[in-house]
Amino acid sequence: MKFKYSLDNKRYHTLNYFLKSKFHTKVMKISLNAGFNCPNIDGTKGYGGCIYCSNGSGDFAGKKEEDLKTQFYNVKKMMEKKWPNAKCIAYFQANTNTYAPVNVLKEKYESVLNFDGVVGLDIATRSDAITDECLDYLEELNKRTFLIVELGLQTIHDRTSKLINRCNSLDNFTDMVKKLRERKINVVVHIINGLPGETKEDMLETVKYLNRLDIQGIKIHMLSVVKGTPLAKMYEENHFHVLTEKEYVDIVINQLELLREEIVINRITGDPKKEDLIEPNWLLKKFQVIDDIDKEMVKRNVYQGDKAEKLNSN
Repeated sequence: MKFKYSLDNKRYHTLNYFLKSKFHTKVMKISLNAGFNCPNIDGTKGYGGCIYCSNGSGDFAGKKEEDLKTQFYNVKKMMEKKWPNAKCIAYFQANTNTYAPVNVLKEKYESVLNFDGVVGLDIATRSDAITDECLDYLEELNKRTFLIVELGLQTIHDRTSKLINRCNSLDNFTDMVKKLRERKINVVVHIINGLPGETKEDMLETVKYLNRLDIQGIKIHMLSVVKGTPLAKMYEENHFHVLTEKEYVDIVINQLELLREEIVINRITGDPKKEDLIEPNWLLKKFQVIDDIDKEMVKRNVYQGDKAEKLNSN
């Protein structure tokens, strides 16, 4: 049996399949740093950011010292070596990309829409940093271009959220998903596996919760312990358990089985910088991890969504 949302024998709904089906060509994301701050860094919600955050969640975004046009074309030129005729989605990745007055957001978003080959925008943000005025603008923007709003959740568990200094509530997140979907805006959610103190069941509960929401995509990350972060200090002091690759593969496959098959898997592992990573070293072999997930799904003969219908009926 071939999974219907894949072009390359994957057993889950790949982003490559989704974008090629929509745009009928290869589409690549161009990561940008628009110089935004974060309410969890500047004191509005909290200080210091989430304990694992090294660079506003934008390690692979452009250089904020450069204007958006320079960033865009520098990254595009590099990526075109592999995909010379691809279209582009401009990905506002670093920090909280709705955390500014709407006139500032318009200036940045609208300028990027005019760059060569851009077919849409992907905006990474926090659910507590989208005002009603911003929602109205996003709704209007969504009628003119392909739009994705990415919301960082990481976990549904309050105890973990407090530990990692998220400074945001599950209720706020859930309410924002509903508000975005009322405006027909695509929502992609970030989660992190391996957060300190969380069990496998905790991680599965997060996915079960998300599966009941009207989300269009998910990014599954493995926790990276990165130099210079509060998490690195925590790890140095008590060496909390870091998932092995085998444990991670098992958890991800179980999560995929729980997710509705129409939910697009935008990411399935982490992608840290080698020079900054403390643990786990196996994350540096990104394609090996992906390959191991594929092989294990074949071995178990499972697909994304196998348990979703049963879950939703309970």
